[in-house]
Amino acid sequence: MANTHASCPVVVIGGGPSGLATAAILRRAQVPVVVIERSDRIGDGWRAHYDHLRLHTPRRLSGLPGLPVPRSAGTWVARDDWAAYLEQYAAHHRLDVRTGTHVERVTLGRRRPGAGSTPVEWLVHTRHDVLTARAVVLATGRNHTPHVPDWPGAGSFTGRLLHSKDYRDPASYEGRRVLVVGAGNSGTEIAVALSRAAAARVWLSVRAAPNIVPKNSSRWQAAGIWARRLPPAWGDSATGLIRRLLLPDLSAHGLPLPEEGLYTRSARDGTSPVHDRGIVAAVLDGRVQPVAETTRFEGALVHLSDGSVLAPDVVIAATGYRTGLEDLIDAADMLGPRGRPLITGARTCPDAPGLFFAGFGNPLYGALYQAGVDAHRIARAINGTGAQVRSLFPRPRSGSRQTMQRT
Repeated sequence: MANTHASCPVVVIGGGPSGLATAAILRRAQVPVVVIERSDRIGDGWRAHYDHLRLHTPRRLSGLPGLPVPRSAGTWVARDDWAAYLEQYAAHHRLDVRTGTHVERVTLGRRRPGAGSTPVEWLVHTRHDVLTARAVVLATGRNHTPHVPDWPGAGSFTGRLLHSKDYRDPASYEGRRVLVVGAGNSGTEIAVALSRAAAARVWLSVRAAPNIVPKNSSRWQAAGIWARRLPPAWGDSATGLIRRLLLPDLSAHGLPLPEEGLYTRSARDGTSPVHDRGIVAAVLDGRVQPVAETTRFEGALVHLSDGSVLAPDVVIAATGYRTGLEDLIDAADMLGPRGRPLITGARTCPDAPGLFFAGFGNPLYGALYQAGVDAHRIARAINGTGAQVRSLFPRPRSGSRQTMQRT
């Protein structure tokens, strides 16, 4: 039970990329800020994912404001290297990160008399104390709470059912029949890894055919940055043509072409393209077999939407996450589908001034790139000026390889 009070001008909840980036810019602007992180160590949220995870954006476009990712991490940064970078980032910027601290609730405190809706303070309730702040940045992110669909009969399944967050490596699945549900990046990468590790059978349950992009996708992110203000239909046409030129049609192998274009789908619900890290070859040679949407369980059986039935030993649900914001704030009117905030970046809700959301977007040009963009905007909104924070991002010299870095 919280029984003590402490005060800080800004509290950032979440010590991931968006939270750390925002805190770094605020600190550069000499705004005192505290970062609250529920894990015992910075980067533990990333370390909890599967061992073979790598970033889906290239190193030079994934670094946070003020500190590039070391070249030694390579083009596609591995999970542990990224977690170590986040620790280095916090140390480099001398951020006050309070790890192992669980936030139970964020509430609006007293209001200044006669000042309309402008609050005097926000109250951040932890298990041990209450922090007061004039601004709070919620940076807990999209991937906060694992989500497993409420499949009928799931409780009767005699095999093993787990979320992809609880999957670590493919070695323990050798000789097993595995159904991976979900054809996003996690699902396809897990399916490929299982097929390479001699799983007896690997099925990939697909609800909506994914938009697949070639393996060397660094150019896709650069194109996304350039084209982010263009009509989605233009991007759909261009990427559709590139796909037809560079990737085979997998329809005959159970994976049809997507019904919606890459840019249209991203604009509607933030769906990322699937980076081809072996899934195309695995489907072509039959190591991974796409099947229809999973609908229900019955003992040892899994029923699919096309009427077929499978008998897997293990089902891995790569079915995404929810934000968990409903349990953190009294702001149902600010949240949309899957608990995602309707207002992000530097904008705030009139009924909740001083409350900002960072790290909930998933643009085609990269969530990590967007983390820096949002951090700039939020810091300027809180500090009232952008002049003090620009020096953190020196203008790149002509011809420099850093031309694509944020400015």
